[in-house]
Amino acid sequence: MDKSNHSFLSDETTQNVASIFKALADPTRLRILYLLSQEECSVSHISEVLSLSQSAISHQLSFLRNLRLVKFRRSANTLYYSCDDEHVISLLIQAIEHAECDHRRGGEHA
Repeated sequence: MDKSNHSFLSDETTQNVASIFKALADPTRLRILYLLSQEECSVSHISEVLSLSQSAISHQLSFLRNLRLVKFRRSANTLYYSCDDEHVISLLIQAIEHAECDHRRGGEHA
């Protein structure tokens, strides 16, 4: 079989894509990213909205920040987080829409 007719992913690209999907595979990170896609938030606000400890939120934000999926700005003693990768947010929104559409159909696949 002739391999010249195929495109292959580099190891770096494969690792980057896997990291993005790993980030999106966690329900807490999904909820955080979805919230941040709607508004800039402090850790305390995210904690309150999602009913999770500030420690748990900070841990997940650190994970997301290391992947450059979220960024922050400092105002006085408070950090405000927002999304830093619109492509990943687009993937997230598409996945949510797909899941909600599939749920409305009763989980049946067309």
